[in-house]
Amino acid sequence: QVQLVESGGGLVQAGGSLRLSCAASGSIFRINAMGWYRQAPGKQREMVATITTGGSTYYADSVKGRFTISRDNAKNTVYLQMNSLKPEDTDVYYCRAIVDRVYWGQGTQVTVSS
Repeated sequence: QVQLVESGGGLVQAGGSLRLSCAASGSIFRINAMGWYRQAPGKQREMVATITTGGSTYYADSVKGRFTISRDNAKNTVYLQMNSLKPEDTDVYYCRAIVDRVYWGQGTQVTVSS
């Protein structure tokens, strides 16, 4: 089993920044891709950013140029630096990791006030 623990969510004004962290622990031999997704009530969960083991990154069009994903393989941790936040970025953000299967974190709330 693998556990993902997220931190760093909160309330911020539009234009502000937040940094999310997600640490993986448990029966980890090798973590493949890690990423961040977000979901609003009643909507489908959507990919925000993904980073592969080799460091390749992928972003949703809505966050390109504002968000940066990174990872520390030695610490099994992935980060999401979110700058120039907008009210429409308000969501619950979930960490995802692919090990032997897909694992999800419990989610962290990000609220951006206008």
